[in-house]
Amino acid sequence: MSIWVRRGLHAVNAAIALAAFTLLVWALTTAGAQGSAPAAPAASGGWAALLGAAIAVAGSGIGAGIAVAYTGGAALAAMSERPELFGRAIVIVGLAEGIAIYGLVIGIILVGRA
Repeated sequence: MSIWVRRGLHAVNAAIALAAFTLLVWALTTAGAQGSAPAAPAASGGWAALLGAAIAVAGSGIGAGIAVAYTGGAALAAMSERPELFGRAIVIVGLAEGIAIYGLVIGIILVGRA
């Protein structure tokens, strides 16, 4: 990968991080500004549950992607030398993908409470 492509990816990542931070600050400030109007007691903490669900799903998805990248590469390398390791390799990659499923379950639970 050339240096210009890397710099471009770093710029895109920085722009996404800045946009996410701006959205978070906006969500926190508008939630405080709406405090003057009477709200239902169940809906007062709904934004926090939704934010927690988003963080859980995003974090677990990123973690699972990294885990599958490493375990998948190692599994392919092992299968190239010993093809009979296919079943074991699939199980290891599936365990790494389970991280994303756990985050999705937590996200569903939190959205249900919002």
